[in-house]
This record gives sequence, structure tokens and C-alpha cells, in this order.
Amino acid sequence: MTLSVSLRWRAKQAHHGPADVIIGKKGVTPEVLREIDGRLRLKGVVKVKLLKTAVEVEGGDRREIARRVAEALGAKLMGVRGRTFVLARPSREDSFKDAGEPQRLGRWKAW
Repeated sequence: MTLSVSLRWRAKQAHHGPADVIIGKKGVTPEVLREIDGRLRLKGVVKVKLLKTAVEVEGGDRREIARRVAEALGAKLMGVRGRTFVLARPSREDSFKDAGEPQRLGRWKAW
């Protein structure tokens, strides 16, 4: 899966904001996967946080859980930090966007 520069940039920025989806004590359920899938369709990038209880329920390594979620949704795992991970899936709009670097806006950097 090839990701555009703008999508990679948004995935990096996602690590700085709040989590879009939090996986709790029930673990990775079909409802959670549906929610993440919907947000991937809408935004292209989703930040997911695993609570300690979710890691215990799933009985595995946090990275392995993140890989399983990404594989189940056909998304790319962009990174894991602690119990938080970022998933990205390009939409049709991303495939048509210019692959150049973000433009600087006045004296502020877009990145």
C-alpha cells in the first residue's frame, strides 16, 4: 500500500492529538473495529489507545494487537508508542492529491 506524503504527514501529526478511539476492557470487538473503520473512511488516519485492561483481555503484546487490528481493517500501521497506535488507509481523495510537501503558510510552518 503506497501512502501519499500528505497522509504520512497527517499520521505523524495524529500522535500529538487526543485518541480518536479507545479500546477498553472488552478488548477488540466487532463494534470497535466498525468504529475504527468508519473513522478511517472519514479521516484516513486514526489514533487508537489501548487501556491496560484491553491488553490484559487480549492476552498479547500491544504491538501484536495493533498489527491484528490493522490487518483486520486493511490499514497500515504507522506507529506504536506505548499503548497508543496510529492507523492509516488512503481514501480515493488521497490518491489524487499532490504528493508534494505541505506548503508553508506565511511565517508559520505547515509541519
